[in-house]
This record gives sequence, structure tokens and C-alpha cells, in this order.
Amino acid sequence: MADTKEHAYELIDRLPPTQLSAVVGLLEAMLDPVSRAIANAPIDDEPITPEEANALDQAREWFKHNQGIPHEQVLAELGITQEEIERFKKPK
Repeated sequence: MADTKEHAYELIDRLPPTQLSAVVGLLEAMLDPVSRAIANAPIDDEPITPEEANALDQAREWFKHNQGIPHEQVLAELGITQEEIERFKKPK
């Protein structure tokens, strides 16, 4: 185990900053219990109800004639920023 950690440290030291941030994000996701639970969750194989199928059909039809709302616009309408969301998600 010590050899593996040492090897990981050596590889991390050789990464350029742009790749380092990606690796940090990956490690954080791997260590986050919620992310791990989602990744290991079984596939939802529950059948779609007629009501859900109808709602999906309506949504698809709406998107044929309308554009989606950009994420930034939704945040602005709610009066929050992406930075606030990121701060809220980080453990204290």
C-alpha cells in the first residue's frame, strides 16, 4: 500500500496544473459518499407509468417548438449564483 501511495504522489507531482485540477476533482468525487453511492446504485428498471410517459411526451413536444432555459438564466431568476451553489455543496 505504501508503494502505491508513493507512486501516486510521484505521478501527481508530474502533472501540469490543468490536469492536476481534474485529478483533484476525480479524487473528491471518489471520496464523496454521495457520489460513490450514486455511482454504485443499481440501474432504475422500474417501468414508466402512463402518467410519466405522458409527461415525457409533453416535454419532448414542447422542446420541438421552444428553446430550453439556460442554467445561468434560471439562477438569475432565483437570485443565486453558481458560486453560492458550489460553496453550499462543499463540506464544512
